Amino acid sequence: MTEYADDLVAAAVAVRLCAYAPYSGFFVGAAIRSEVGIHAGCNVENAAYPQGNCAEAGAISAMVAAGGRQIREVVIAGDGATPVTPCGGCRQRLREFGAPELVIRMVGVDGGARLVRTLGELLPDSFGPDHLAPDSSVRG
Repeated sequence: MTEYADDLVAAAVAVRLCAYAPYSGFFVGAAIRSEVGIHAGCNVENAAYPQGNCAEAGAISAMVAAGGRQIREVVIAGDGATPVTPCGGCRQRLREFGAPELVIRMVGVDGGARLVRTLGELLPDSFGPDHLAPDSSVRG
């Protein structure tokens, strides 16, 4: 792990403690570096499952609200010694604002036990915004 991501690790580990997870008891934090700064989010559960939000979705919402549109780096802190990967829905959410080369670091509860993957490794052959680029010859 590079020093460059240490501030993201700290942000993800810290925001994980703010999660609202009364049903699963599984707290997750995510921190994103974008072109406008660092944005953090935590999971928020809801009694009307599956109406909750993942940590990555919260961090992406914070990024967009701050004017960010490009994810440059991600750290996800799970609730245990073993790193957890983003769910399938969050992999697609990350793809909306990140390229397949996007580095995603997953850490354990204390920031240790690190696992590093690219978004392309976690979501191979992905469908992204580039597939929907305006092209009048295709759309008629």
